[in-house]
Amino acid sequence: MKDTIKQLVEAYGPAGREEQVAKYLASVMEELVDKVYTDELGNVIAVKQGPANAKKVMLAAHMDEIGVIVTDIDDNGFLRFSNLGGVSPHTLIGQRVRFADGTVGVFGQEKLDNIKDLKLNKMYIDIGVTSREEANAKVSIGDAAVYHREFSQQGSRIVAKSLDNRISCAVLIEVAKRLKNSPHEVYLVFTAQEEVGLRGARTAAYTLDPDYGIAVDVTATGDTPEAPRMAVSLGKGAAIKVKDASVISHPLVKNLLVNTAQAHDIPYQMEVLEWGGTDAGSIHLTRSGIPTGAVSIPCRYIHTPSEMVDLGDVEHCVQLLVGVLEGPLP
Repeated sequence: MKDTIKQLVEAYGPAGREEQVAKYLASVMEELVDKVYTDELGNVIAVKQGPANAKKVMLAAHMDEIGVIVTDIDDNGFLRFSNLGGVSPHTLIGQRVRFADGTVGVFGQEKLDNIKDLKLNKMYIDIGVTSREEANAKVSIGDAAVYHREFSQQGSRIVAKSLDNRISCAVLIEVAKRLKNSPHEVYLVFTAQEEVGLRGARTAAYTLDPDYGIAVDVTATGDTPEAPRMAVSLGKGAAIKVKDASVISHPLVKNLLVNTAQAHDIPYQMEVLEWGGTDAGSIHLTRSGIPTGAVSIPCRYIHTPSEMVDLGDVEHCVQLLVGVLEGPLP
């Protein structure tokens, strides 16, 4: 699983430009499921077929990552940019980004009297050129870039960019490997453009029209010094979502997850996230409504170049989802 995670987190795939990640995921899933295809919006949909009249369960993990997009190039070759998803300027100073062709740049900033005044429009990307012409040979207006960071493991903890949400993509791959005898029709969906509005999940759920939906994503923790109070910690198990800003988990799905965890002695935590959202926010509002919940992987430093998760929590998420898919549904 470690090699899969490394491949995923180091890949290039900002929101709306997920093709490299999608190609990798489709190739991996081909050997694990009955059918794999990519839809018009770029979602990768892997199907494990069930018996006749089986209930349909959609698991969704978004494959895009936050990034930046070039808006202007000045005479000296410095790039101005906007965000793709939730990017804080205070996490960018001195960090590196990588464009699709491998061009690497460094974030710089204009002089400020007060660092609290730092905004994205006061920053630029330096790709090491001296003119607009040199820059244009490497980068164009509208090109997107992602954080340039390597995968690192320290004991059971891993640190990397884009663990939000490539770690959940790795979970879905592992679920596909372990799932042997599900009585349900299972759709493992790697969604596009979650970071810019939960978009891929909306179109995929409309097409698939599942009986139940479960989003798989990361969630914040409350276990670091002076962190906001939140009853989620690294290393204490899978987080079962109660609510976030986009969804109140359907009681049927929430209770199914809790009961499965208890039945299989899988460590779990209850997640009440006061902000943010996941693909569950789109899935549950599709068509006439779909009972939807979410399983979350606790993650520190979300939306920074160095996110952190615990591999024990990852394993417990896999076990929980396999348990749900191999058991009866309400």
